[in-house]
Amino acid sequence: MIPKNRLQETFDYLKQFLTDERLSKIEHFSQESSDFVLPVMEDVYQFRNAAAIVRSVEACGFHHVVALEEENVFNPNLKVTKGAETWVKVEKMPNNLDSLKEIKNRGYKILAVSPENNATMLPDYEVKEPIALVFGTELEGVSDEILDFADETLAIPMYGFTKSFNVSVAAAICMYELKQKLMKSGIDYKLSEEKLLEMKIRWTVNSIRSGEELLERFLKG
Repeated sequence: MIPKNRLQETFDYLKQFLTDERLSKIEHFSQESSDFVLPVMEDVYQFRNAAAIVRSVEACGFHHVVALEEENVFNPNLKVTKGAETWVKVEKMPNNLDSLKEIKNRGYKILAVSPENNATMLPDYEVKEPIALVFGTELEGVSDEILDFADETLAIPMYGFTKSFNVSVAAAICMYELKQKLMKSGIDYKLSEEKLLEMKIRWTVNSIRSGEELLERFLKG
């Protein structure tokens, strides 16, 4: 954990090891990053789905995913992520209500993506506060336990015989739609200065060979 008063000097030190092109990209794309919508994955087991989720989340300017693990490990296929794993923080937590309570204590409203419990349709949903969007398993969807705990449910409209999207497709649709809503809302949905610096440091460390060692050496010195 880097002390708050050392974030800027840490980033200033590390960025000297980046190419001008990489630094320019980090500065550019970090400005649109947000944690206002937090995707939470319930025991996703297919590595291709995990990878596609990470890729879609990053493409929409969200750089934090929570993986609730029980029987399965959230393990993105690096061939599918196209490098998105460099930018997205995957936080792993046990698949239980205590984890969701912790997320709620961080200030998030819990939304389960499911047609159950009088769900609000995605086009009709109005984003007013930070939301944690819970996606269920590939076979069974969101568990009953989480559905009962969630503050609300959110559903994606469907117009054909098939009544469900693949979890990675559902995540992509939701993250994109919610990003558009945020951009039109007037809400200050972007990262605070402190969180922005923390993310830029993480991106820089991930972009440098032996980045972790450089960071550790700097903080010790």
